Amino acid sequence: MKNYHTQQRTLLLDYLHTHIDENLSTSDILEAMSGSGISKSAVYRNLASLEAEGRLHRISRPGDRRTYYQFVDEDECRGQIHISCIRCGKTVHASPNVCERLQKTLENEDSFEIDRSETVIYGICKECRK
Repeated sequence: MKNYHTQQRTLLLDYLHTHIDENLSTSDILEAMSGSGISKSAVYRNLASLEAEGRLHRISRPGDRRTYYQFVDEDECRGQIHISCIRCGKTVHASPNVCERLQKTLENEDSFEIDRSETVIYGICKECRK
């Protein structure tokens, strides 16, 4: 699929750039973008295109039928292991020290190399455990 840099795509990218490390459903995006001039079909088409380009990760939550997306196009996000709360959906970067220890442990003990650009660890965040 050829990528066209239309005004609607630019609007969506601007919105996604301001929501790094958030899991956004399609309905969240459509609601936030309503009134901006971007059509529903353009949102769906561009989300599919950005996912194919590796700029968005598709996320599913247990017990939730919706599909969520996380924008990972920023340099600060590339190569990071993400940790994601299964209750509230908050997703953040794991600390660099934890990432290094996890990667080294898996390489040394299991001869397994992590693809950090595709790694999300799911659990429950501190706020949701309260």
